[in-house]
Order: sequence, then C-alpha cells, then structure tokens
Amino acid sequence: MVVAFRIWQLHLREVEQRADEAERTRDEAAQRKAMEERLRIARELHDSLTHSISVIQVQAGVAAHLARKRGDEVPPALLAIQEAGTDAARELRTTLSVLRSADDGDSSGLAQLDGLVARAEGAGLPVTVTVTGAERELPSNVDQAAYRIVQEALTNVGRHAGPACASVHLHYTPDTFLVQVDDDGPGTDTGADSRPAGTGLGLLGMRERVTALGGRLHAGPRDGGGFQVRAEFPARTSS
Repeated sequence: MVVAFRIWQLHLREVEQRADEAERTRDEAAQRKAMEERLRIARELHDSLTHSISVIQVQAGVAAHLARKRGDEVPPALLAIQEAGTDAARELRTTLSVLRSADDGDSSGLAQLDGLVARAEGAGLPVTVTVTGAERELPSNVDQAAYRIVQEALTNVGRHAGPACASVHLHYTPDTFLVQVDDDGPGTDTGADSRPAGTGLGLLGMRERVTALGGRLHAGPRDGGGFQVRAEFPARTSS
C-alpha cells in the first residue's frame, strides 16, 4: 500500500510538471505571436503613413515659404495643415517606438524605464521621473505591470494630450507601491481635456492588470488641466 501510494504521488507530480510545461509553452507561443503581430502592424503603419505624412509636411512647408517670399499672408488653413502634420508625425513615432519595443517577456520591467523615457523624449514628449520612499525589489508581476502602465500612459499622452510634458512618479511604502503618470496637456480638442476618463482599450488593459494583482487604478482628468493615471499595488500580491 505504501509503495503504491508513493508511485501514485510520483505519477501525480509528473503529470503536474507536464501540465506546467504545456502551460508555459502555450504562454511563450502566445507571446511570440503577439510580438510578431505588433511588429507587422508597426511595419504597415510605417510603410503606409510615414511617407504620406512627410509629403504633406513638405508640400505645406513649401507653400508657406512661397507665400512669405511673395509677401502674402500665409493662409491659416495652411498653417493648420503644417501643425497637424507635425503632430501626426510625432504621434506616429511614439506609436511605432512602443510597438517595436514592446515585449511581454520577463525582461520587461522598471529596469527598462530609462529606455522607455528616452524613446518618449525622442518622439518629442518631455518626461521627468521621480522616486520616493525606500526602494525595494518588487514582485515580478508588479514590476512588469508597472512598466506596462507607464508605457501605455506615455503612449496615450503622445497620442491624445496635444503639446504636453509628462511626469512619472514611483512611490514605495511598506504596505503599497504606487505608480503615477501625469501630464499637463490640453487634450486634442480646444478647451477641456477630451480624453475619456477610465475608458478605451489601453486604459481597460491597465485596469485589468492592476485588478488582477489586487490593486486599484484611477484614470481621469486632473484638477487644473491634464490627465492622470495612478495605480496602487499592495505590498504582497499573488503570482
């Protein structure tokens, strides 16, 4: 009876190991497929939009230059086209950099925050980073989720905020870890910030990440203008 029980335990352990390996293999395959799809989308966006936007910018610039050379007033519509082309190019660069750098593997975490900020600044978005509290090593799932939240938030600033500066704040306490991204942009429409408060696929993905780890997410307009994304994680989370 004892021998049979031990054999049964060994068999059960082997089945569990095989199930874990199968799950890990499926996860890796899904991650590779997602990365390949992001790169495909990035290539298509680059091929289809970059050239067209560049042509629009060049033609608008030439037309404005010729008008000034003749001593004519540059039509406001032409100036609007120039500005829209510049904004579209900046937003496209931000989106492409995120798509090309996104990697759902274990390497994505706050250790890569400097690179993420550098890419955002290279796309024309000034970013400041502050860290408060006693820094500590975070659980890997929290570390990855925090990086993804900053990544998505900065992408949204580049796409929706208009002319803006962004700030990233990481705050450590014994009981919680807080990641917060603020911007001072007016939004894409004139007047009040037009970005949705807590809606949209990007914000939905953030909320799902935070909720899965037992945390809380706030996303909405700030008092005085701009937008804020704030995620608070408990000190201990389930894997």
